[in-house]
Amino acid sequence: MSLPSIDLSKLRYILATDCGSTTTKAILVEKIGNSWRQTQRAEAPTTVEEPFADVTIGVSNALTEIGELAGRRFIADDGTIIRRKSDTDANGCDLYISTSSAGGGLQMVVAGVVAQMTAASAKRAALGAGAIVMDTIAANDKRKPHERIQRIRELRPDMVLISGGTDGGNVQQVVQLAEQIAPAKPRPRFGGAYELPVIFAGNKDAAAQVKQIFGAAGEKGFDLAVVDNLRPSLEQENLGPARDKIHDVFLEHVMAHAPGYDRLMAWSDAPIMPTPGAVGDILQRIAARDGLNAVCVDIGGATTDVFSVFGGTFNRTVSANLGMSYSISNVCAEAGLENVLRWVHIDMDERELRNRVKNKMIRPTTIPQSAEALVFEQAVAREALRLAYVQHKEFATTLKGVQQQRTVGDLFAQVASGQSIVDDMRLDLLVASGGVLSHAPRMEQTAAMLVDSFEPQGFTQLAKDSIFMMPHLGVLASVHSVAAMEVFERDCLVRLGWSVAAKGEGKWGRKCFSYRVSGAVVAAGELGCGDVALVRVGPEQEVEVVVEPTKDFDLGAGPGKSVTRRVKGGTVGILFDARGRPLTLPESAVDRKAAVARWAKVWST
Repeated sequence: MSLPSIDLSKLRYILATDCGSTTTKAILVEKIGNSWRQTQRAEAPTTVEEPFADVTIGVSNALTEIGELAGRRFIADDGTIIRRKSDTDANGCDLYISTSSAGGGLQMVVAGVVAQMTAASAKRAALGAGAIVMDTIAANDKRKPHERIQRIRELRPDMVLISGGTDGGNVQQVVQLAEQIAPAKPRPRFGGAYELPVIFAGNKDAAAQVKQIFGAAGEKGFDLAVVDNLRPSLEQENLGPARDKIHDVFLEHVMAHAPGYDRLMAWSDAPIMPTPGAVGDILQRIAARDGLNAVCVDIGGATTDVFSVFGGTFNRTVSANLGMSYSISNVCAEAGLENVLRWVHIDMDERELRNRVKNKMIRPTTIPQSAEALVFEQAVAREALRLAYVQHKEFATTLKGVQQQRTVGDLFAQVASGQSIVDDMRLDLLVASGGVLSHAPRMEQTAAMLVDSFEPQGFTQLAKDSIFMMPHLGVLASVHSVAAMEVFERDCLVRLGWSVAAKGEGKWGRKCFSYRVSGAVVAAGELGCGDVALVRVGPEQEVEVVVEPTKDFDLGAGPGKSVTRRVKGGTVGILFDARGRPLTLPESAVDRKAAVARWAKVWST
């Protein structure tokens, strides 16, 4: 996708918006001296639905508020964006960019011959491009052909991605997939005048027949595009062309038919990106720049997105029924109320808790008004995050169906086909985003929720997105990567500190590991299994940390081997965790409450 030619040296005022389902969030990025900083933020209700049905109204309202805060006009009397013509102009901006998930974002159906192979690759391509996958159709998904056709008819996707077959391989089953989708004539969200985009990224030998099927008489209403096979061989996955085409089609078809988006696209100086796609882009850039394995989570009211980059491989999953308001009842049902309550250290009536859940669904925008409500909400968040991460690990795997040649020497070293590439011991950076994490009353609560739900192992840096500006910076990075990276480091990422956690299991109370901290801060201690400790080390303070585990525990160098690391602290500090991995809580309710209360007290001291 080609970007417009922009003279980066002349940029000083950059406006970026993220048009969400309910709220349009705007930020102002300014060049101050030789540095780029995020200086103002504003938001307004999104206006993509009736009675307004024009997304630019919400954008104008958000940018008007930013102008008032900055003392600079960005919106003209006719509602358009003012452009700066010279360095002396007191009003206007130099660049406007945007992301969007309004109207439910990009919704897709994907199809492949084998659910665990080509269909899984198609799902990875769609999710990586920022889509919500409504269903995955596969020849071996145990549904009969007429059931698949009925399911396709019931859905109202924005786009369909068809994969299947390696190049030079099976043609018949790929063609059969197309023959089921074309007659089903799925009805798009935007009405009969909308030609449903279909992207074919399967066996190149089947492309001619697929074109014939979707171009046949009586099969009108489709706009077919053919790209390179996303699984050209069993050992290779080529998601780039399919992801790029999804993004192009999103702009050309989906956005063009959404209310007011034609005007928004005319305003924007760069292609509008799906919000999750922009978050994934900035995470990949940071991981590549610093050579990190990173995980980012965005927990919302209805869904929880998990993004990961391990060894340069990017994955994203959407847990569509795990959220903190609309989906809170699903979290409690899937996790079980007993699992939610294991994180609650104060006495609560179960009937009252069930009422809290229902009230949150009825009034999704409410926030906790008491300590009890906050404890319960953060307990639900732990389970939502844990379940979303489990789902992500199951999806982010090595390619299934790959035959590996092994020798006796590497029999135990190779990663098996279809095994998760997410390795908690190799995780370098864990980033939190979403209301319950970003807006927790205390930073320590955010850090504790991350550690309890993701259970990082060894040394892992914890951070959070300060005001959820990663989408804005993701699209900015496509135009001005230097500005995006500077703002990310200085204004977006709040470094909470480090989790130092031992992998292994042992009897509670027995020694797990000892630690020594030296440098800007000096501390030392010994932790028994089930204990935690917090050492306050500030964001600009550098220390050397030495940890020495017993023979049953591993902190990154192997069981019983000491680890030495030089690290900078954070707003919380260094959290030493000897509760073991996997993290298990006492079976007795009394002991469990006492343990959770003890941990909460340590984290907050």
